[in-house]
Amino acid sequence: MFRNLTTGALPSLNALRAFEAMARTGRATLAAQELHVTHSAVSRQVKALEAHLGVQLFSGPKHRLELTEAGRRLAPALTAAFDQIATAVRQTQVRGEDLLVAVNASVSVKWLIPRLAGFRAAHPEINLQLAELPSHATSYRGAEAVVRIVPSGRLNEAGVTAFMPSHLGLVMAPALAERFAGDPLKAPRLAAQTHPQGWAIWAALAGLELPASPEQPFAHLHFAIDAAIAGLGSAVMPWPLVADYVRNGRLVAPLGFRRTESAFAMLAARGAGGRALEAFRKWLMAEGAKTAPAPLSP
Repeated sequence: MFRNLTTGALPSLNALRAFEAMARTGRATLAAQELHVTHSAVSRQVKALEAHLGVQLFSGPKHRLELTEAGRRLAPALTAAFDQIATAVRQTQVRGEDLLVAVNASVSVKWLIPRLAGFRAAHPEINLQLAELPSHATSYRGAEAVVRIVPSGRLNEAGVTAFMPSHLGLVMAPALAERFAGDPLKAPRLAAQTHPQGWAIWAALAGLELPASPEQPFAHLHFAIDAAIAGLGSAVMPWPLVADYVRNGRLVAPLGFRRTESAFAMLAARGAGGRALEAFRKWLMAEGAKTAPAPLSP
């Protein structure tokens, strides 16, 4: 008797991609952005995969989904497989010097892009392309590397290159600083949804207790920086993102900056390498070394 081989058929590739992206990013909305599909399409694909496998892959309320035991077993294997496919495709393409790097939006807008002319001048043969890295992500499908702030516990991992220390400080427009010269903490507070713990982390580093005050939220750090420059309030920011504004007087840091347990770093993708990536890594290290040291708290 012949065995029915269709019973072992693999699930839809789209369903596997949707589940892997959702498991890795933690949210269907972020997975949808990465895959360039709708939120509902991701949800449908994940439900179809669960039906095919006969197991539940996520549990909990919609706003706090967690992987089940089956989901935790499946997710890392799929991530490794898709990473291997992406690496093989990247190495097969006859593009030579193309380099895709994913960067957190605010790091890209306020630090990297203003310096890119120098990289292009030094390496005109490299076609550097930037993609937006979600705030919490440490990898990006198809990118040779990502650039973001990385906690100190990961800085010794393979493929991680720290190129600039991270300091946090309170910044505000000069006029607002004069208005609240007696107590800068009483100024209106600005916050970034991509770094919701920024104020709490800085207060702990500074040994200060924040007074009760509403925070005006902005989607990204660079939006909050622009709001601070406009005099809308004070913001807690990493020094490299505001260094130029403090040096040219558009922002002041009345309480200085504190060193954090993190650093700006490049994380190379598994299996990524080559002359273009190495050139970019060395350039990042050189640019990080050029960044003026943060004015420390007294």
